[in-house]
Amino acid sequence: MIAAAIAVCCSVMPLARAQVSRYDEKQMAPVSDKPPAILNKVGIAQRLNEQLPLALAFTDDAGQQVQLASYFGKKPAILALVYYQCPMLCSEELNGLTSALQMVSFVPGKDFSVIVVSIDPTEGTELAAAKKRIYLKRYGHPETAAGWHFMTGTQENIDALTKAVGFGYVKIPGPDGRLTQFAHASAIQIVTPEGKLAQYYMGVEYSPKDLRLGLVEASANRIGSPVDNILTYCYHYDPQTNKHSLIVARVVQMGGFVTFVTLGGFMLVMFRRDARKVTQPGTDKRVNG
Repeated sequence: MIAAAIAVCCSVMPLARAQVSRYDEKQMAPVSDKPPAILNKVGIAQRLNEQLPLALAFTDDAGQQVQLASYFGKKPAILALVYYQCPMLCSEELNGLTSALQMVSFVPGKDFSVIVVSIDPTEGTELAAAKKRIYLKRYGHPETAAGWHFMTGTQENIDALTKAVGFGYVKIPGPDGRLTQFAHASAIQIVTPEGKLAQYYMGVEYSPKDLRLGLVEASANRIGSPVDNILTYCYHYDPQTNKHSLIVARVVQMGGFVTFVTLGGFMLVMFRRDARKVTQPGTDKRVNG
C-alpha cells in the first residue's frame, strides 16, 4: 500500500490543507497552524466502489462532446482531476503519472485509458489539446494518443464528477486578486471498466508497481483499500499578510541544514577512525639511528 500525500512535497503534517500560489511568490512567511476556514473544504474523501456518473458529457481535446461512458465498458481507466493553468501542483501530478506509466508495461488505449479532466470551467479545448501534446511527448509513445483524453466541461458537470470522486477544492484569488486559482489536493484514481472507483493514489509521485497492480485489480472489477493519509503540502496561507506563500524556500533551507549536519557527522567519524589507526601500537614506523 502506498502512502498518500496531498499537494507537491515538503513538510509532513496531519490534516494539512493544500493551497496554490504563484510559483515566484517564494516567501519566508510564518507557518500558521490555523488555515482559513474556506480551506476546510479542500481534501480528498476516498469513495471506493462509488459509481462515477458516466452519463456526464465533457469536451475532449478535439473539441467533441463525449460522455464518460464512452471510455468504459472494456478496460479500466486512470482519472486525474486538475486544471491546466495550475501554477505548479497539477503539472507535478501529471509529470509523476507520466513517469510512472513509462515503467508500466500496459499500453494506454489498449489496456487502459488516461482521463484528465479540468476543474476550471473557463478552460477550453485549445488548452486541453496543448496539454495532451506535452504529456504525450513526455510519455514518448505518440502511437498511444487515442488512449489519452484531456477534457474540459461545464461547472455543473465538473461539480457532479468531483462530488462522486470526493475531490474537494475551492477557488482562491490569483496575483491579480481575481478568483482564478484553486486550492486543491493531488491524487489520481483507478476506475474499473464498470466506472467504479477502485483505488486512490495520493501525491505527485506514483509507484509503477502499485500502479500496475491497481490496473490489474481494477480490470477484474476488484475494489482496493483506502491508502494511508500522510498529508504533505508546499503552500501556506499567511493570515497576517493575506497571501498564499510558497514555503519551498524554507524546506530547501532545512534540507540544506540536514545535509550539512549529515556530511559533517560523516567526516567527523572518518577523521576519528583515521586518527585511531595512526595512534594504535605498531602502526608508526620509527627510524632508529
